[in-house]
Amino acid sequence: MATKKAAKKSASKKSSKNSSTRKYSPSASKNVEREMKAMKQGKLKSGRSGKKVTNPKQAIAIGLSEARKAGKKVPGRSAGIRGDGTSGDQDGGVSA
Repeated sequence: MATKKAAKKSASKKSSKNSSTRKYSPSASKNVEREMKAMKQGKLKSGRSGKKVTNPKQAIAIGLSEARKAGKKVPGRSAGIRGDGTSGDQDGGVSA
C-alpha cells in the first residue's frame, strides 16, 4: 500500500510543474490595489450608471479590466462571467 501512495504523490507533483509562471503582472496587481483603496474611501464609481461601488469583487473586476485595457499581463475573462447575453438561450434572445 505504501508504494501506491508514493506513486500518487509523485504523479501530482509532476502535473504542477508549470505553476511557477505568473498569471498576473505586478503592475496589474497595483491597478487592483488602487481600485480597492478607492472603493474603501467611497470614491470608486461603476462605469455606466456611475453608482458607488461597495462590493470588493466588483472593485477587483474594475482593476483587472483597466489592466487589460492598458495591455498588462492579465488572463482573459472567463466564459461564466461574460455579460454578452448569450448564456442560456440558443436562439439569440428571440422569443416566439
